[in-house]
Amino acid sequence: MLDATDTIVALSSGSLPAGIAVLRISGPKAIATVNRHVTRLPEPRHAGLRTIRDVDGAIVDRGLVILFPGPDSVTGEDLVELHLHGGKAVVAACLEALTGHPGVRLAEAGEFTRRAFVNGRMDLTEAEGLADLLAAETEFQRKLAIAQTGGAMRQACEGWMRRLTHIRAMLEADFDFSDEDDVADDVAAGVSREIIALRAELQAALADARRGEILKDGFKVAIIGAPNAGKSSLLNCLAERDVAIVSDIPGTTRDRIEVTLDLGGLAVRLIDTAGLRDTADPIERLGIERAIDAARQADLVLHLCPVGETADTFDAGSDGPPTWIVTTKADMSTEALSGLAVSVRSGAGIDRLVELVRGLASEAAGSPEGGIPTRSRHRDAIGMAVGYLGECDVETLPPEVAAELLRMASDALGRIVGKRDVEDLLDVIFSQFCIGK
Repeated sequence: MLDATDTIVALSSGSLPAGIAVLRISGPKAIATVNRHVTRLPEPRHAGLRTIRDVDGAIVDRGLVILFPGPDSVTGEDLVELHLHGGKAVVAACLEALTGHPGVRLAEAGEFTRRAFVNGRMDLTEAEGLADLLAAETEFQRKLAIAQTGGAMRQACEGWMRRLTHIRAMLEADFDFSDEDDVADDVAAGVSREIIALRAELQAALADARRGEILKDGFKVAIIGAPNAGKSSLLNCLAERDVAIVSDIPGTTRDRIEVTLDLGGLAVRLIDTAGLRDTADPIERLGIERAIDAARQADLVLHLCPVGETADTFDAGSDGPPTWIVTTKADMSTEALSGLAVSVRSGAGIDRLVELVRGLASEAAGSPEGGIPTRSRHRDAIGMAVGYLGECDVETLPPEVAAELLRMASDALGRIVGKRDVEDLLDVIFSQFCIGK
């Protein structure tokens, strides 16, 4: 267990060497510790050029010092930033000097953000949004992360929780006026309507969860087909680099190979798979099983079939993704081909295929703005609340039982933002961050 009373220090900027290195110090001894290594501290929130010295008084560097007294800092504690020259030796010497004092240590991964959460500077969804922002590679991922760090999911959850509080208050009114038959009937009817409306809204949020996963993790496209159908060649062509080995020898691809493309700001994950055929090779057979599994979990399946051949039937299941038959090696045909036909040699049909995939992915993802559930824990918590509300029939249940179900629904939503029973989640969530965050 980390000691929250320690003062922590870490490099918060990029890898070294760099033009500038930013060291961040946070905790009860942050200001006093830095004060031991500079001649004079600047005014809070004003950058001051200072000479930084080690414990023996030798000069380590000259850089900017900025104080952010708590609780009005990013962590809610006293925080100091040192902007130094970005050399490895400079940073190492400064870290050694700072951590040489009792109660001052190097920070663990995500510890600055964790302290911000503990001190009420952000909720769990905003912390997760910050992690997503650091990992964002496409424009849609960036926009979704910005919405989360801005509190979009928190605001949605708090709105639902306020409505649950209102419903519980109406139920309490039913207790108070139970001897007034006409009033009690009116209250019960109003409570029922509110519960039905809120449950429908939460179910709509659950439907949006898949859209959030696509925006955050990417639209998955599985490329399947018989050996030598051109799967690896198409993957390399779309990726514009040699990602997969291309060979005339059947069974070359044994395991799934993934590459992510940025199509119009949306991440699209292409998955090359083992060729589908009957084989006695146990390793290749395992690869084929993984290919089928990848296809059934994808958002779109591209079933490749060389020109002049017939594609085997692939069953994605009743709830499986759409499957497009793509004719490959179109340059080997002298006749006009119908449907989706491509050639990686001539480039024919590639642009059209990319545009069709981009269109379907954009339609599935929708807008990256608003309070969209982006993680399985969000979906699980909302699903629990939907279940509790589904059981809450105020016309047949004792009022005390109905009130308890409403409380349980509110608690489930509270776990999303970190207001209920989330201690066991903290290590998992904040371990996703880099050391200086």
